[in-house]
Amino acid sequence: MKALTEELPVREMIEKAIDMLAYSYTPYSGFKVGAALLSADGKIYGGCNIENAGLTATNCAERTAFFTAVAEGTRHFRAIAIVGGKDGELSGYCPPCGVCRQVMMEFCDPEHFLIITAKSPDDYRVHTLREYLPDGFGPGDLLS
Repeated sequence: MKALTEELPVREMIEKAIDMLAYSYTPYSGFKVGAALLSADGKIYGGCNIENAGLTATNCAERTAFFTAVAEGTRHFRAIAIVGGKDGELSGYCPPCGVCRQVMMEFCDPEHFLIITAKSPDDYRVHTLREYLPDGFGPGDLLS
């Protein structure tokens, strides 16, 4: 699967995701997440998780990156890199939650959009959105 990333700036994306950990607001869980979203035109948007005392108002790093990009007029994406860990220490791969996967379905082709989960710039896994959300519901389902 890593062969699919040969044309992508994977190291740069993972490093940006790691940099985004510094901006995470996690006073309750201490679990920091950073994301770097690559648009179709090559721009990288950063995101971090932002907790809230009212837990449902919490926003994940992936959605922060997507919403920032969309708010700036971008609607087409190629890949996202995600890192995370307690107190910002990367200890394992950090896959996107279900809500983030659903947001990805809204804006991405599930067969081609790549999700990179990383422990470091050299230790990462790559999956398609379809692998993470095999029967995802997206905009095409509302066209019938």
